[in-house]
Amino acid sequence: MADGAGRPAARKEGKPVDGTEKQGIIWATAAYFLWGVLPIYWKLVGHVPSGEILAHRIFWAFVTTMLVVVLIGQAGKLVSDFKELWQRQKDFWSLFAAAVLVSGNWFLFIWAVNNGHMVQTSLGYYINPLISILLGIVFLKERLLAAEKVAVLLAAVGVLIMTLSFGQFPWLSFGLAMSFAIYGLLKKTIHLDALRGLTIETAFIAPFALIFLAAGWAGGGSAFLHSGARTDLLLIFSGAATALPLVLFAKGAQSIPLYLLGFLQYLAPTMMLFLGVLIYGEPFGLTELAAFSFIWAGLVLMTASKFRMMRKMKAASVK
Repeated sequence: MADGAGRPAARKEGKPVDGTEKQGIIWATAAYFLWGVLPIYWKLVGHVPSGEILAHRIFWAFVTTMLVVVLIGQAGKLVSDFKELWQRQKDFWSLFAAAVLVSGNWFLFIWAVNNGHMVQTSLGYYINPLISILLGIVFLKERLLAAEKVAVLLAAVGVLIMTLSFGQFPWLSFGLAMSFAIYGLLKKTIHLDALRGLTIETAFIAPFALIFLAAGWAGGGSAFLHSGARTDLLLIFSGAATALPLVLFAKGAQSIPLYLLGFLQYLAPTMMLFLGVLIYGEPFGLTELAAFSFIWAGLVLMTASKFRMMRKMKAASVK
């Protein structure tokens, strides 16, 4: 889970969906579907420590994206991107901070999935857009619509129910939501191609990941090359599993309206929730149902508000 480059195209009121937009919907849906089933991939390497999985994911994501950039002839653009970033020190270090944050988000996600907390993972990604709204208010001075105020309040009630039920704040869900929301906030002002941006992000962290992996391998505690070819291949292809949905998302985001993209984003946590409850047998009782219901109500209200706002903007643009 990362943000995409490119601006979704606006569609005039009454204009039928064209082929480009249909393709965009397919690309974006495919991206969220892959993010939704990604927990299955991490379950397959559940016998590997989460820290090692994360290090492999970062390193092989860098290798994979770098190879793709070279193969499609964008190595020169990648070098230019890096030079331009270095000249804009604020953006450079913001992107570095974003890389650290998304690495932390990846670790929490992998650890949660492999320790039976997929329901809490889905909760985190449900409340993520609401956290993003609050960050927009605080840091970008964005105004909160009446519907969004109610949506945030409903979500807060849902989190309060979980807190009172479990006897502690759902830090795991909040950590996932907050880290990804701040990541999105940092990247909002840094305009980079999605693929090349991910290459640079992983390049920041890849040396640390490689040192971690080398130390583990030298100490004999590494699963890589010690747990069979299947495990080795899964760890290597974790880079592709990271990059592919991002590229699909970026392609989709360029062709569909932003409000539709926002609606599709709930596909991934919904799939995670069903996987956790129906496939992996995680508990989901009346308390969880009540908490999620408040959060779902907030998301429905917020999405409906966005739909109405976009329709008004389109109608105004036609006049």
